[in-house]
Amino acid sequence: MNYASNYFENKDATHERMLLLIKTKGPISTAGLAHQLNMTAEAARQQVQKLMTAGLIAGQQEASAGVGRPRQNWVLTEAGYARFPDTHAQLTVQLLGSVRQLFGEEGLERMISQREEETRLVYMQACSNKKLPERLQSLAEVRSAEGYMARVERDGKDWLLIEDHCPICFAARSCQGFCRSELRLFQEIVGAEATVVREQHLLADAGRCVYRIVAK
Repeated sequence: MNYASNYFENKDATHERMLLLIKTKGPISTAGLAHQLNMTAEAARQQVQKLMTAGLIAGQQEASAGVGRPRQNWVLTEAGYARFPDTHAQLTVQLLGSVRQLFGEEGLERMISQREEETRLVYMQACSNKKLPERLQSLAEVRSAEGYMARVERDGKDWLLIEDHCPICFAARSCQGFCRSELRLFQEIVGAEATVVREQHLLADAGRCVYRIVAK
């Protein structure tokens, strides 16, 4: 959307922080944004209105458990997601299409396997000879360096590897072999002492990818 691009040509720090917060914590209400950003409710409403006008966020109603109007939460639109880097998206999709056309699905799978092997070497170098919590933290750091905005959180006895962004999202939509490959790699990183399950998936219309690591 050109209007959004022009509107935020001189990036406003508050707008950028709000977009990042919606991406990482959303769906989130105006009150939640005001609290997280330490601003007044009125100031938050004004910023939200500007982001809506720019087409970067959209409202999403939350079903109310009690009496009263449903609460309005905010999520990023496609234009909002485009504010975050997507590594050479169109070129990557075109190249995948060319590989598929020239070499078929088998050739595409061979290419993904080659990428998986190269990635495995990097991940293993960063994560080997560490206990599981440190291994997961190192994995998150490597993934963040690749643009995935990854972090590790504890959830009871489990760990969650949360990725708020996917820099190869367009490529993954074109070829979901990338996602299968990543899940296999994560399982190799944690090894036999835990299992990895993908609980949320960007390609399944979730706001992020979330992996649950359950120690055996």
